[in-house]
Amino acid sequence: MDLLPLALRAPALLMPALLTLTLIPRAPMQSDHDRRIDYVEFGTTDLQASKRFFADVFGWSFQDWGEEYTSFEDGRLAGGFTAGTPGGAPLVILYATDLDATRARVEAAGGTVMNEHSFPGGRRFHFVEPGGNHLAVWSEK
Repeated sequence: MDLLPLALRAPALLMPALLTLTLIPRAPMQSDHDRRIDYVEFGTTDLQASKRFFADVFGWSFQDWGEEYTSFEDGRLAGGFTAGTPGGAPLVILYATDLDATRARVEAAGGTVMNEHSFPGGRRFHFVEPGGNHLAVWSEK
């Protein structure tokens, strides 16, 4: 026996074309990003030229954070450019909900932690893993 009142069934019976299920994606929680790649940072010898290039070719948008740093959004990934540093390998930055606990895990696993600092919006540290790769971890806390 269908216990749904007729008043609630009738619109569904009379107008099935109006019934659609709309899935609204939930905003990701910071815990969804814990210990995952979150940001890529490039060095550049010419910040303005790099901004023009990536805006013209790939449509990236930028936000300046002073004269020596700009962040970008490409519609899928975020990152930044640091002026005055030579180009080369990008810095892959991971996110951590608990930066101190992640630092302890990096050190316990044989990583070398260096270059800890705060910035507008959070703090981060850089590290070198035992195989020689240089990465960073950040948190807004």
